[in-house]
Amino acid sequence: MNEREHGPRTGGPGETFAGARLHIVTGKGGTGKTTVAAALASALAADGGRVLLLEVEGRQGVASLLGSAPLPYEERVMISAPGGGSVSVLAADAEAALLEYLELFHGMRMAGRALTRLGAVDFATTIAPGLRDVLLTGKATEAAERREGGRRSGGGSHRYDAVVMDAPPTGRIGRFLNVNSEVAGLARTGPIRDHADQVMAVIRSERTRVHFVTLLEEMPAQETRDGIAEIEALGLRPGTVVVNMFGPELLQERDLATMAAGGPDGTALVDGLKAAGLPEPEELADDLAGEVYAYASRRLLEQRVREGLVGTGLPLLELPKVEGGVDRWTLTTLARRLTEQGVRR
Repeated sequence: MNEREHGPRTGGPGETFAGARLHIVTGKGGTGKTTVAAALASALAADGGRVLLLEVEGRQGVASLLGSAPLPYEERVMISAPGGGSVSVLAADAEAALLEYLELFHGMRMAGRALTRLGAVDFATTIAPGLRDVLLTGKATEAAERREGGRRSGGGSHRYDAVVMDAPPTGRIGRFLNVNSEVAGLARTGPIRDHADQVMAVIRSERTRVHFVTLLEEMPAQETRDGIAEIEALGLRPGTVVVNMFGPELLQERDLATMAAGGPDGTALVDGLKAAGLPEPEELADDLAGEVYAYASRRLLEQRVREGLVGTGLPLLELPKVEGGVDRWTLTTLARRLTEQGVRR
C-alpha cells in the first residue's frame, strides 16, 4: 500500500481517530505499550464513552498496571475515564475465545468444553498458531461490531464506542493481524476460513487503525518505521505514532548545540557555585558540566530520531516520562495529555 492507494496522510490525530472503532496498539518491548493502550482507552472513553481494553498476550499486563488480581475471561469495568465514561477490560485467551466462538456462531459450547477437557484446544493452537490469532483477533472485531443486547449486527447502538487492543510487539504484529494468510494452509474453505475472512474485513476497513508506540531511540524508532511499512504492505491502516516517556525540555533550543559541543563555561559555573556558598565548587562544577553535556547530546540525538518519525507522515503524539511508575491517577493524566493532542472518538 502507498499514499496513492490511501490518499495523502493528514497531520491531525482528530482525522485519524474519526470513524475508527478498533484501535490496535503495538510497539517494541520496553516502550510502554500496555500503558499507552490503557491511556488511549481512557482518552477515548472521556465524556461519557464506553470503551473495551482487550489484552491478547496472556501476560495480565493490564491487571498489573492497575494493581489488581489477574483478570478472568470476563469484560468488567476497571477504569473511570476523565469527564465520565468507563473502560472495561478483558484479558483474552485462545481457549475461552474458542468456547465463545462455538457458542456464538454454532451453538456448540458443550462440545467446546469437551474439546477443552481432551486437550484438543491446546493441541490445535500449538500446531496451528494461526488459529490462535484468528480467535483472538476475532474477539476484538466481534466486540467492535457488537450491538446492544449482544447482537453482532443490525440496528441499535454499539455496545462499545471503541475497542483498544493491547496487541503483540511490532516484530510480530503483521503476522498476528494477517490472519487470512495464517489460516490459508489450515482451512481454505469452511467455517474457520469464513470467520477469518470476516475478521479481515473489519481489520482492513476504515474502522480500524494500527498505532505504534516508540521511544526516541534508534532501535525502537527503526522498528516502528519497519512496522508501519509492513502494515501498509498488508493493506492495513496505520494510525498514529506515540512517542512515550518523553523527557522534559531543560535547555532552550539555541543552547543545545553549544552544550553538546563543549559543555557550559566551567569558570563561570565554578564562580556561580562559589557565590551560592556551595562546598567543593570545582568538583561539583565538573559533575554538573558532565550532566549538561550528556543531556544536550541525548536531546540532539532524540531530535534526529524524531525527525525520522515525522518522515513517516503519521501524526505524532507525545506522552511524558512518569517517575515512580504508573498508577490510576497518572493513567488519567496521560489520557488527558492524549485528549489535549486531539485524541477523541
